[in-house]
Amino acid sequence: MMSTGGLLITRADTPPVTTPREPAQEAAERELSKPMYHENDPGLLDRALRKVLSWLDDLFDAASGATPGGTLGLLVIALLVVLAVAALWWRLGSPRRLATSTGHLFDEGVRSAADHRTAAEAHAAAGRWTEAVQERMRAVVRSLEERTLLDPRPGRTADEAAAEAAVSLPAHAADLRAAARTFDDVTYGGRTADADTYTRLRTFDLTLDRTKPLLTGPTA
Repeated sequence: MMSTGGLLITRADTPPVTTPREPAQEAAERELSKPMYHENDPGLLDRALRKVLSWLDDLFDAASGATPGGTLGLLVIALLVVLAVAALWWRLGSPRRLATSTGHLFDEGVRSAADHRTAAEAHAAAGRWTEAVQERMRAVVRSLEERTLLDPRPGRTADEAAAEAAVSLPAHAADLRAAARTFDDVTYGGRTADADTYTRLRTFDLTLDRTKPLLTGPTA
C-alpha cells in the first residue's frame, strides 16, 4: 500500500495476511482460558446442584404429566405415601436394627430358671417390660436345660434354643419360635416390650413347665 498526494494506492501483488485455522483456534482457546474470563463462573458445587435441581424438575414434570390429575394428583399421591410411612412408623417403631439373633441368650454367669423368673417379675413390677421379657425368655431356656431337654451350652441364641427344644416339644414349636422372635425384637431389633407381651411370655413359660416332653429313642 502506497500514499501519493493523499491517495492510498493498494498494490495488487501483495497477498492479504491470513492465519491458518488450527493455530488461530489454539490462540483463541489460550486467550479464553485466562482467569480473567472465568471470574464469575459458577463453582463445581454450584454446577452440580443446578444439574440435580434440573433433573428433579424434569422428573417432577414427567411424573405430573403421567399422573391422573396432573400436579394435584401427584401431590395427593405423595401425601398418601407420607401418611402410610407415618402409620408404619407409629405401628412398628423406629427402624433401628434388623432383628437377628446374633447375640448370646445369657449374660455372664449362670443363674437358675427360678432366679431368672424372680428377676423378670421384679422388672415387670417396675414397668421395665423389655428387661422383663428378656429375663422370662432366659427362664424358659434355663428351665429346659434343667429338665435335660436342652444340653447346657454357652453362646446359644434364642432361635437355636427354640429349634432344639421343638424336637422334644413339637406341640409348642410355633410358640417357641414366637418367643425367640420376641426376645430378638426387644434385644436386637430396637422394639419396646409392653405388659401384654410379657404376660403372654409368662403364661407360655408356666405352660411349658407343666408340659411333658415327647420321649424319643431308638426303635426296636
